Amino acid sequence: MFTVLLYLAAAGSLLYSYRQDRKKTKKSLMVAKKSFLNMLPDLVALFILVAIVLTLAPPSTIQKLIGGQSGFWGMLVASVVGSITLIPGFIAFPLAKSLLDVGAGLSQVVIFISTLMMVGLATAPMEIRYFGKKQTLIRNGVAFMYAFVVAFIVGGILG
Repeated sequence: MFTVLLYLAAAGSLLYSYRQDRKKTKKSLMVAKKSFLNMLPDLVALFILVAIVLTLAPPSTIQKLIGGQSGFWGMLVASVVGSITLIPGFIAFPLAKSLLDVGAGLSQVVIFISTLMMVGLATAPMEIRYFGKKQTLIRNGVAFMYAFVVAFIVGGILG
């Protein structure tokens, strides 16, 4: 429902902008389209790479590597996998539930989802082009450390 509200707000804002200045609105839409088309090849390549990696990792391997008894080692594995994997949120959260159902540890799943959402090693080359190397490294490093903090807190409270 919230997503529908966001789409309605975006459409309403676009309509408002169009009524205020048609020429500027059309120009901004063309700039957005060009930007999207410039990024599309990189995004498609990343999605294909992620699909291949996820297909090659069976559930038994996932359970062995990030199971409830894997401790810090499992958290480290989950954080690395999460950092290099590119999955949208609407797939990531059901995946987290599936991982928990097959025996993955809570802290391991929390750190996997946290790094999946916040750390972007797969997207780093594209991010460096737009934001610079230093900013990309700082953002990813802080996000990686923060994921461990969150995993320890959630694991300590709920585990």
